[in-house]
Amino acid sequence: MTFDYDFIFSNSVKLIVSLVLGALIGAEREYKGRNIGFRTIILITLGSTLFTILSFILGKDTDPARIASNIVTGVGFLGAGAIFREGANVRGMTTASLIWISAAIGMACGIAQYEFAILVTFTTLVILLGFTGVQKFIDRYNQERVYKIIIENNLDLKIEVEKKITSFRLKHQWMRQSKSNNDLVIEYEVRGAELNHEAFINHLSSNPDIKSFDV
Repeated sequence: MTFDYDFIFSNSVKLIVSLVLGALIGAEREYKGRNIGFRTIILITLGSTLFTILSFILGKDTDPARIASNIVTGVGFLGAGAIFREGANVRGMTTASLIWISAAIGMACGIAQYEFAILVTFTTLVILLGFTGVQKFIDRYNQERVYKIIIENNLDLKIEVEKKITSFRLKHQWMRQSKSNNDLVIEYEVRGAELNHEAFINHLSSNPDIKSFDV
């Protein structure tokens, strides 16, 4: 039995580079305590690299991209599992996008496009680390929250609540309404500056007409 040491070395380099780049992205996720962490990202990049290498080995005489093309499909299932709905909000979109781009980085390593893989990795880290402040700045002046407000079954009170939302320079959109015993349960999607949200919450807390509310 003979070993092709050049083949082993070249593919080992691909896997090592993939591991390091995956570790960089995974470390950022782990540091922020996200639901996808250090080891998961590494396994995604390594797996994508390995499948890309195997694709070119098994399909070199027919279709070298046959296996590699299915990586995108497989990663799609992983990404879908990371997305979940929390009330009116959708969570996990960033995580799903990271799974997708980590697989792409692994595939780039699998075809020895190291410069491209490194460039995309550092661009991804710049977006994750450097753009957080930009996102917080936007949220400070245009934040979206869902309010669930319970009042007496009185339409005049409902109109008064909606006028108060507007008076705090907030924009609202009615989502749903239901009746429970003698209570009216209303849900609004409200947008506006963070300070205006806080002022409106203080108003709800001190208003005796508001039986309860949830944000």
